Amino acid sequence: MKTIFNRRQFVQTGLVAAGSMTLPNVLFAADKKSVLVFTKSSGFEHDVVKNIGDKPSIVENAVTSLGEKHGFNVTASKDGGVFDSRDFHKYAAVLFFTTGDLTTVGTDKNPPISPKGKQALLDAIHGGLGFVGVHAASDTFHTQPDPEGGSNRYIAHGEQSDPYLRMLGGEFITHGSKPRLQDANIIVNDPKFPGLEGVGSHFTFNDEWYSLKDFRTDLHVILTIDTKGMSGKPYERPPYPMTWARMEGKGRVFYTAIGDRPENWSNPLFLNLLAGGIRWATATAKASLAQNLTEVTPGYNVIPPKPE
Repeated sequence: MKTIFNRRQFVQTGLVAAGSMTLPNVLFAADKKSVLVFTKSSGFEHDVVKNIGDKPSIVENAVTSLGEKHGFNVTASKDGGVFDSRDFHKYAAVLFFTTGDLTTVGTDKNPPISPKGKQALLDAIHGGLGFVGVHAASDTFHTQPDPEGGSNRYIAHGEQSDPYLRMLGGEFITHGSKPRLQDANIIVNDPKFPGLEGVGSHFTFNDEWYSLKDFRTDLHVILTIDTKGMSGKPYERPPYPMTWARMEGKGRVFYTAIGDRPENWSNPLFLNLLAGGIRWATATAKASLAQNLTEVTPGYNVIPPKPE
């Protein structure tokens, strides 16, 4: 089940719902967890989150299908005003596929998140809201200043990183360009994480691979990218986390850097992993949170060389 709201509809929804609670089907739907899929692009707009006319994006369609399969409701929005609305607090989790400083109108011209709304999001996660970050969610709210060329991204900021990135657990630096897409060997550090049952100890996958930094040391690393044999300066570093889970206060935070290629949004391996992350973030699936960052990726804090 999927709903797409604009700012006015979010306000109206509370009034409609209040008058509908006597209907059995509404009561039944209320038993399901609800997930907000937020895909505003203040920076680069990926193909998978673009709406062509009135058609839902690839991400919206895929997560809606996962909701139908696994029993959660989906609301999709690009309107940052949702985080200032009362309805925001009805969600069990929020999924971000976003870019840039979301407090600015930016590339897609949709309404930005207000500074108050950003803080409301972070407070809600700390209080128990689940968070699922996909791919470019780590290319969001870069630690400032963030000049053109990304020179500040090659500096480790640690506790001085933007609060959103501290919540997420890591920050995007760059990705390869020649080639942009390439096969990589992905090491499975937790084969028991929901959705990874039967995958094995490693697999080969093709995507646009993010090089990341400023990992929180409390990460439970689920997948690691093996950089050996990869092409490009972004990967001139030891293996580092590609998918992880952590707690932010009472909130369950899941992130995977996979998700650039449109084709991967119909790939069963990726969709099963994403569904597992959503289920865990909404507290409908269990998983280990053993902190293993230094054990499985001892070179995690190496930052790749800047491009010439």
